[in-house]
Amino acid sequence: MKPERWNNPKNKIFPYQVGFTSPPHDFDAAPTDFLRMSPSTVGVHGRMLHVPDYQHQLSQRADNFQLLEEFVECMANNGADVCGQVGTNWVHAGGKSPRDIVEFCDRVSDTYQTPLHMAGICLVEALRELNAEKIALNSVYYWPDWRDGIARFLCEAGFNLLYAGNFVDQGFYQTQQEVNEHAWIFPGELAERSMLFVTDQAPTADAIVVNGMPNFRNGDGLPQRMSSIEVELENTVGKPIVASDSALYWRIFKTLGIRPEGEHGTLLHALS
Repeated sequence: MKPERWNNPKNKIFPYQVGFTSPPHDFDAAPTDFLRMSPSTVGVHGRMLHVPDYQHQLSQRADNFQLLEEFVECMANNGADVCGQVGTNWVHAGGKSPRDIVEFCDRVSDTYQTPLHMAGICLVEALRELNAEKIALNSVYYWPDWRDGIARFLCEAGFNLLYAGNFVDQGFYQTQQEVNEHAWIFPGELAERSMLFVTDQAPTADAIVVNGMPNFRNGDGLPQRMSSIEVELENTVGKPIVASDSALYWRIFKTLGIRPEGEHGTLLHALS
């Protein structure tokens, strides 16, 4: 059971306390990005999953899926109000379906009296919120099995997938190894070029989905996630962009019953 002392608001450091976890071997920007767009009443705590000899394989995610429940238990014991899991691939690893993930999240949330939101299923929830039926998937840096896994997952969720492709499919890099060497951080102009390419492949899509957590360098050379550049990109392509980071943040804000500060893309803006 979640410790009873957290039922008393006086025992909490922040009125709204959020816990994040990220894949092993990735210093994740989600806690920082989320805190920057949150009101001062929000506090954020992170807990990285530990998997020795982690090689970013889908099989390793499936084999260590139980670590997500351990993460929620730890966050619940420490007074978190909601938990967010970063990393789209965890929802489809091992062939899991949307129903499998919903049942898992519901069970864990009930067990520890602390809602768990996984980035991959948040994509599904966000697309439904926007009434999007036809979608295009910009799989950015994803390896082929990652790309195919999330594409299958979205189709099983009932969406009409018009296009799915990564940076290699789009012709921006020759090999997946070349993409991997960028370590998830890419030139700033690639964000717009890639989104325009996907839009051209599926002009009738209701929304464009961006999986994973790609980073694009801004004018100062600093990496930025999709949530920081969605307004600009949506203006360029003329339709909503539903990215893994903004979908996860949207779902957490919705659970807390508060809204982000500042200017944001279609999904997060809908909260206000």
